[in-house]
Amino acid sequence: MIGPRLLGLLVPMAVVGCGAPASAQRIENQTAVFATLDKVTARISKIEVPLNQTVVFGSLSVTARICNSRPPDEQPKTTSFVEVEETMLDGQKKKLFSGWMIAESPGLNAVEHPVFDVWLTDCAQPVKPVVTARAPKDGKTPAAGQAPAAAPGDEPAPTRPRPRR
Repeated sequence: MIGPRLLGLLVPMAVVGCGAPASAQRIENQTAVFATLDKVTARISKIEVPLNQTVVFGSLSVTARICNSRPPDEQPKTTSFVEVEETMLDGQKKKLFSGWMIAESPGLNAVEHPVFDVWLTDCAQPVKPVVTARAPKDGKTPAAGQAPAAAPGDEPAPTRPRPRR
């Protein structure tokens, strides 16, 4: 039989073990930011592509459909669904790329072309404001192991003294 002392230790451990898995918050953005390389001139450029609009870079047309990122206080993961077409000399369009790009792994799904390279670097203009941990107004960071200072209006609830036994 389990004694009350052992049961007191096991119950909190069981509650902690049953917690929901942590999930990162996804931020939907209105603009995808790309780096581009013109291999002829060796010029690297930054282009910002609003969602569902097309931006032309050389003979390439870049269209971003989705751009998601994470808050700054979480591990970075920036992804975008992108379509890239090339305009040929006769005016016809040729699809070069249609898929997901990951900013943290630029070599994984970058557009490689004989003259141009395009890769995702960031997302911009979040649809909803990003909420992060509140920093103290005095600008000081709490020391390790120390709780952050309470903001005005966050006073602790009053406590009653315990009756003596």
